[in-house]
Amino acid sequence: MLYYLFNYLHETFDLTGAGVFQYISFRAAMAVIVSLLISMIFGKYIIKYLASKQVGESIRDLGLAGQTEKAGTPTMGGIIILSAILIPTLLFAKLDNIYIILMLLTTVWMGLIGFLDDYIKVFKKDKDGLAGKFKILGQVSLGIIVGLILYFHPDVVMRDQVVNQSDSAEVVYVQSDIKSTMTTIPFFKNNEFDYADLLTWAVEKAEDWAWLVFIPMVIFIVTAVSNGANLTDGIDGLATGTSAIIGLVLAIFAYVSGNIIFADYLNIMYIPNSGELVVFISSFVGACFGFLWYNSYPAQVFMGDTGSLAIGAIIGVFAIAIRKELLIPIICGIFFVENLSVVLQVSYFKYTKKKYGEGKRIFLMSPLHHHYQKTGMHESKIVTRFWIVGIMLAILSFVTLKLR
Repeated sequence: MLYYLFNYLHETFDLTGAGVFQYISFRAAMAVIVSLLISMIFGKYIIKYLASKQVGESIRDLGLAGQTEKAGTPTMGGIIILSAILIPTLLFAKLDNIYIILMLLTTVWMGLIGFLDDYIKVFKKDKDGLAGKFKILGQVSLGIIVGLILYFHPDVVMRDQVVNQSDSAEVVYVQSDIKSTMTTIPFFKNNEFDYADLLTWAVEKAEDWAWLVFIPMVIFIVTAVSNGANLTDGIDGLATGTSAIIGLVLAIFAYVSGNIIFADYLNIMYIPNSGELVVFISSFVGACFGFLWYNSYPAQVFMGDTGSLAIGAIIGVFAIAIRKELLIPIICGIFFVENLSVVLQVSYFKYTKKKYGEGKRIFLMSPLHHHYQKTGMHESKIVTRFWIVGIMLAILSFVTLKLR
């Protein structure tokens, strides 16, 4: 909103300083500041309100150290995160940008599903919350919508460079926007992969049918990353800090992908209009760091599914929008391992129970962070070490830009 106001003032009245709102870097910086202020200042009052309404966490006894002390801690704190994301985005981003619209839709959609889940747990006193099939339905529905928009919307394009030899020795570069399901694949010399290539053996003009592969891939990524963030949110500050680190990585990727100069220098695909996503992800990072002020050990508030489901979906959709979804196992390595630990634990338990009559476990408990708690490690040390691993993975993801 402020972008349009100051742009009008700059163009109509030539107001000194108003033109600064045309710069993504300035608006991104403002988004970080405002999101931090919202989450840290107004977050305190939201926590007090939640406590006054007795919106407390119900703790299942898993035999973990310090677990019982957390009973009654205000939950549904994801409201703080979502507010600190949405308000700065609405203030500083171009609201007619398709990528911004997509991220706002993702935030509200999964935020509402998570809120409904927390509401059932807290106010209906049902520890199971929203039935799993309805959560999956919500994630799959979002994946379908996101996939359709990214595939069919005319503003979602890539920039192609065509080299023409003229009569003289001069090389002429003709740039045109193209529709494509091209994405980035790490560690390969030609680090671009087109989903349409998977169908070339079956149909002619595979690019016309690429949505048959692309949309299911989007659904899988949105569901997996959303659930990964949800599983990671098990001890104080783990999901929040990890998400902030991931957000910083995605912010840099969005900036270079949306800037034709940096994209050309790094030899990566240039995605027109995607630079505006830097404003959104800056709000996301500020919201996570601000929420961490209250969510770090010992937590004064939990984000609940209102926050965890939403931030996972945001990360997944954002990565797809900037064509970095195949980097998710690296960028979101913590989420990936947490998800994997649950799958391995459940699968191995069922396998051994069927084969030997008694289920066996790989880990003392899953997700993985609970395994380390069971060994007697303090949760603050677990969180710090997971953050360090997350930073290492972030650096590795940057290295993939040139390591081919």
